[in-house]
Parts: sequence; C-alpha cells; structure tokens
Amino acid sequence: MNEYTLRSGLYSAVVTARGAALRQLRHGERDLIVPFPEGGPIPDYRGIIAAPWPNRIADGKYMFEGVEHQLSVNETERGCALHGTVFPRDWEVKEQNSSFVALSCSLEPAPGYPFRLHLSASYHLKEDGLHTRVTATNTGAGTAPYGVCPHPYLLAGPAPLDQWTLEFPASHVLDVTPDRLLPVGLRTVDNHAFDFRAARRIGTTEIDHAFTGISFDTLGRARLLIRDPGGTGVGMSWDKSCPWLQIHTADKRPPAANRLGLAVEPMTCPPDAFNSGQDLVRLEAGATHTASWSIFAS
Repeated sequence: MNEYTLRSGLYSAVVTARGAALRQLRHGERDLIVPFPEGGPIPDYRGIIAAPWPNRIADGKYMFEGVEHQLSVNETERGCALHGTVFPRDWEVKEQNSSFVALSCSLEPAPGYPFRLHLSASYHLKEDGLHTRVTATNTGAGTAPYGVCPHPYLLAGPAPLDQWTLEFPASHVLDVTPDRLLPVGLRTVDNHAFDFRAARRIGTTEIDHAFTGISFDTLGRARLLIRDPGGTGVGMSWDKSCPWLQIHTADKRPPAANRLGLAVEPMTCPPDAFNSGQDLVRLEAGATHTASWSIFAS
C-alpha cells in the first residue's frame, strides 16, 4: 500500500493511497488520532474519506429522481450500505511535497450508484495542524446525489476516554433506532446527556449519533475540543459545508478493544440522507462541491 509522509514543525502525518486515509497524525511524540498499522487492513474505517455518502443508507436502497437504486449492503449486522464506495479503493497521487499531498479517485457508473464523479483529497500539514479538503466534480450527464465526511478517531491523551472532557457547539441530536442506528427524529440537547456545548467529562456516556444546529464562528468555522486530565488535547474544526457532526465513543463488545478514541465526523448530510433528502447535495452535471476540516493539537 503506497503511503505519504508529511512534516511541518512539530507535526507529522502519514496518508495512505488506500481510501485516501489518514493513517497517523502526531504532534511531537503524541498521537492525535488512533493509528493503524502500515500495510495492513484499515480497521473500523479509521481515517478514511467516506463518499459519495457518509454514514449509512437503510437496506442499501434509495429513490433518486424517480428511479430506485440498490447498493451493496456492507454493514450486514444492521442491513445498511455504510460509508460510500471510494473505500477501499486506491487513490492516485497527483501532487506531493514534504508537507502536502493531493490524491484523486474517479467513480464510474456502477450498480446502485450509476453516476460519474471525480474526487480529489488534499492534506496540507502546517505549523497549526493538518488541513484537509475534499472536492467532488460531477463528470456525468445528469444530477448525482452526494455527501462526504472524514472518519478519524481522535486521541486527547493517555487517560481512558471516560476521563476526557468534550466540547462541541451542537444544539440538536438525531435520535436513532437502537438496533440499526437509523434516524427517528431530531431533539434538543437541552438537559440531555449529549449536551456538550460547555466542556464536561464524557464519563460512561455512549454516543453513536449525529448532531446538528451547529454554531459557526465569524470565519464560518465550527470547533470541537477534547482534553485529557493530564493537560493534553486535540481539536477539530470544519466549515459550513458540514452542518452535521457524527460522534462515536467507539464502544465495542469484548474481546475487541473498547473506547480507543473518539470518532469525530463532520458530515455534509445526516444518516440515510439518500432517502430523507435532508441536506443532500444534488450535484448537477459539471458542478463541484468542496468540504474542508482540520485537526490540531491543543
């Protein structure tokens, strides 16, 4: 598997051609994300780019412009099509230097997604963190449904996740079914265990939900921060192209390693958006969509 090492200041990163995935991000000797081994499989979708849809589509079925489509169901235990089709493809490197790499991937019409897209992902490591930009261009003749998100598992420090504090500016959470994690409806986070608008300890709270009602600053960015009780931390920021945020505390049943990191996924649309249409990007022929996010030590 080809991979590309980036360096800037105290930061270093490794990006793989497989899935255009972020394999490692470090600040000094400290990991900022849960890494995965060189050359091996990518577990739990760590660090991938999820496109042309983020999250899941119920039963892999959706209707678009009057035509029903059937995708492969790759999340068999929940009967869903999960995290798009550009993983585990190998992306092609287009440009590279010591602190920057750009990769691309072309989607040709296929069963379930008969649309043609060209995607590019750039990773730029600077002295203030890693900046990622994903651009999709519809190279086909008709309109295409589209969505995207990253899939890093952030690490605040060496203490267990339960001891970390978490802060992110979302006023609403999407309730989901407990068995398949499919959308039920929005509710406010007021007086709810998922209200992290002010920094507080995660504790034993289990989260695998999408949030919205996100507050963006005057520069059009939103920010999430997690901190370890030892004083280290990591943050993620993203632009208004992503009005949704999936948070997952990485809860696993034994013997799998439990709560290794916090999955933080700024999304252009919520789960099952190919069916609901909510915030779904309708990419016209020749049109381009861009989303960006950053990860930094704090």
